[in-house]
Amino acid sequence: MAMTLRLSDEQTSALRKVAAAQGISMHEVALTAIDAYISRRHERLKAAISRVIDEDKELLDRLAQ
Repeated sequence: MAMTLRLSDEQTSALRKVAAAQGISMHEVALTAIDAYISRRHERLKAAISRVIDEDKELLDRLAQ
């Protein structure tokens, strides 16, 4: 699927610098960043569930009775 990604001048500059430093295209840097973000979804979900359990422990204990 093709798509257009609109970046600010600052984002474009930063992306260009990272790509140049790594010797890869801006496209490859963007794809790598997207893949990393997607792969961390499960970790973020587990952290959010743990936070809710910790913050609402008393309520959850009462509901379990």
